[in-house]
Amino acid sequence: MNITNKDGHVGHISQQFNTELDEILTHLMTMGGLIEQQLKDAILGLKSGDTDLLQGAIKADDQINIMEMHLDEQCTRIIARRQPAASDLRLVIAISKAVADLERMGDEICRIANSANKLTKGFPGEGYAQVRHISDLVATMVSDSLTAFARYDADLAYQVAKRDDEVDQEYKFAMRALVTQMMEEPQTIKQSMHIIWILRSLERVGDHAQNVAQHLIYLVKGINVSHSSVAQMHATLDMDDKH
Repeated sequence: MNITNKDGHVGHISQQFNTELDEILTHLMTMGGLIEQQLKDAILGLKSGDTDLLQGAIKADDQINIMEMHLDEQCTRIIARRQPAASDLRLVIAISKAVADLERMGDEICRIANSANKLTKGFPGEGYAQVRHISDLVATMVSDSLTAFARYDADLAYQVAKRDDEVDQEYKFAMRALVTQMMEEPQTIKQSMHIIWILRSLERVGDHAQNVAQHLIYLVKGINVSHSSVAQMHATLDMDDKH
């Protein structure tokens, strides 16, 4: 039996079920906080050459993997035992999908830190500017996607999805610049390749942040926008708001 509380969320006569749902959402936010710190350490270590920060980012991936497995078990157990319906099922599914994307973010951030460890001669040419700009954009996307989830904020989630287009454009620009540099200065090829792999992983972290935002839109609106363009997403949310 369901009841609706003053905030418009669905509650239950079973307090234990409420506790289980709150718990998986709290654990998702905790996992997200670990991801944010891992990304912060990897980028700061990359920019400063601090190997301790880079090693910390690499080691954090083990803890993130453990959390992913634990949350997956929790979600599976809730579905099996509680057989949730409607909005409750959407919540568990959205969290389960978001957890998978967060775990993949951790993998990509680990790759960033490993590549950064191989930058023995610093940034080639304009590599620093490219990494700094894209890493700032991606870090904001990750933070905002988690905030959107915590607040059930579909509008903020849409802004995250929209920002992914900017990251993609910056990534393409950076690739062209680095390829040109390698052609003109062959001695920078080895270092430039490490930057390319770092930028590629940053772009993928942005993709996963966009996915998390889309899972939140599904949770709040009940609409799957996973394969929608930003324009289609906007139209869908606008139509939903008018009903």
